[in-house]
Amino acid sequence: MIELTGWEPLGICVDWAAVEAELGVPLPADYKELFEAFSGGVFSDSVYFLGRDEGVAFDFLTQWRVSLKVAQDSKFGDVSAVEPYAVYAPGSTGLVGWGSTEWADEYFWLIDAERPGEYPILARSNDIGAWHRYDMSTAEFLYRVLADADFKPFGIAQYDLGTTFEPPDSGDDE
Repeated sequence: MIELTGWEPLGICVDWAAVEAELGVPLPADYKELFEAFSGGVFSDSVYFLGRDEGVAFDFLTQWRVSLKVAQDSKFGDVSAVEPYAVYAPGSTGLVGWGSTEWADEYFWLIDAERPGEYPILARSNDIGAWHRYDMSTAEFLYRVLADADFKPFGIAQYDLGTTFEPPDSGDDE
């Protein structure tokens, strides 16, 4: 990803132990490496990569907390924003979002507390709506989204948007 984007790694230090203690499972090692190199931000002006402490809009842990709170709020009944799946709750199986696009595509890990270390990616496209499962790393999935025009329906290379990365502007994280 660094070579693809020409990005200079940031070398961010994160207390992953605290993050993973809250989730109750370890996060994918390659995700942590991506975050430490890039932080949260936007690839190719359209693919949003959620990080940690990047303001509310780009903080995956804050986004997960909000999704979990909504999912557990009884006034909404048993409706899930990630049907037929559930939002991950510590000790269970469910989805944790780590990315999206300006076209409303969404990227999640399917986390199973009984199987730490396994992180299949589930993604859905706003145009199609169906879930797609990918048994690949976060970095490989992101690379394919950015560089593989044949990676349907998520590849964006055919739009010639370039392979850039921009951290969030401090005024953009409302």
